[in-house]
Amino acid sequence: MSTEPIVRIDGVHKSFGSLAVLHDVSLEVQRGEVVVVIGPSGSGKTTLLRCINHLEKIDAGRIEVNGHLVGYRPGRNGGLREETPRAIAHQREDIGFVFQRFNLFPNMTALENVAVGPARVRGTAKAEARSEAATLLDRVGLADKHASYPSQLSGGQQQRVAIARALAMKPALMLFDEPTSALDPEMVGEVVAVMRELAEDGMTMVVVSHEMAFAKTAADRVVMMDGGRIVDSGPPDRIFSADAGERTREFLARIV
Repeated sequence: MSTEPIVRIDGVHKSFGSLAVLHDVSLEVQRGEVVVVIGPSGSGKTTLLRCINHLEKIDAGRIEVNGHLVGYRPGRNGGLREETPRAIAHQREDIGFVFQRFNLFPNMTALENVAVGPARVRGTAKAEARSEAATLLDRVGLADKHASYPSQLSGGQQQRVAIARALAMKPALMLFDEPTSALDPEMVGEVVAVMRELAEDGMTMVVVSHEMAFAKTAADRVVMMDGGRIVDSGPPDRIFSADAGERTREFLARIV
């Protein structure tokens, strides 16, 4: 297995108009590593995640996933040129993304929601895609919900379908953007349990989350962002201790 980082972010800047959101952000994520990104609202966490998948264009710097540039190709004089939509879609096949909102197709069953990506994008045979979708739904605890439509599922169940859908594409990397923020408190645990199992199975994950219990117990590394910058980074034992940086301690004191 390659020892190269699966994610390499180097000097990334991003602005929305006159509002600078990311300032010279650099980060590497190793294969099999679980990185949880924390920080106050507006600190750039979600924007960073969306840039990794090229859902947002970057203004400067570069992002590589699995050894390849995401969203761009080398241009003249050492610069970068944006890739074609088809090439970007191909690059995204390596990256699973689970959003705050579930974004399921309302007219498809849980099984159909999970099977549609491999069948349409990867060209997987329909029967094989459905079989793999059934296995994934079983894996996330939805063995009895294959034929259910999103409207018949709770928020926690819908989010687990969304996780299964992302896994169906066999990604090398999973990105989670506050996957429990839209859930009622009693549903949070069931989604976190699935994420914890993925972490234990060695899935490479970058998770933006306010679930500090997950960060403490499942993360290999916790990254603290503030004002569009990474201001602290380290193992949970350090981040959730008196050895953390001053801004990190101040932030955690308000929410833990």
